[in-house]
Amino acid sequence: MSSLRADFDELRERVRHGRELGHASFEPVYYLIFPPDQILEVKRQTPAWEAKLHQEGWDVRVFSIADQLWAILESDPLWSLCVSEDKASPLDWARTNKSLADIVTSGGGLRRRLEETLEPLQGRPNALLLVTDLEALHPFLRIGVIESQLQGQFHVPTIFLYPGVRTGKTRLKFLGFYPEDGNYRSVHVGG
Repeated sequence: MSSLRADFDELRERVRHGRELGHASFEPVYYLIFPPDQILEVKRQTPAWEAKLHQEGWDVRVFSIADQLWAILESDPLWSLCVSEDKASPLDWARTNKSLADIVTSGGGLRRRLEETLEPLQGRPNALLLVTDLEALHPFLRIGVIESQLQGQFHVPTIFLYPGVRTGKTRLKFLGFYPEDGNYRSVHVGG
């Protein structure tokens, strides 16, 4: 099993070479895949990885899925109703998850926020987007759905820190227990 450090080093090398080769028909989307039991270790390492990318000349922008989901939930007009309903029935997880999923997925809020983050980075030669906290998507959706919706809009290297299992060259199992998905059009390292 490869180490997180070795996988991150390989990822950095691939991103660097991708930038040098150009991306005429290749979107610079990369996944650093790691076992779900290493989520906390990845969170510990992320500031060091971001610093390393800065040292190599990248202008790193971090997009936290957890922070964005929280912002979407808090700004939704039905958020206070969800909170009061949850207080009334705190053990009704199915209803709570359904309500939260409806807010998160309606209107493409997360996709739109990622798109709005990518837009100003276009044309900046050293820009790089680091997408963290993908585990916060559970149980609402998987990042592959958003990646496919944004196809053609990744103009800067975008790295997703992906907790899951690699089951083939393009097939991934989010968090290790979702059914495998082969719809990713990205470079996968680790897993």
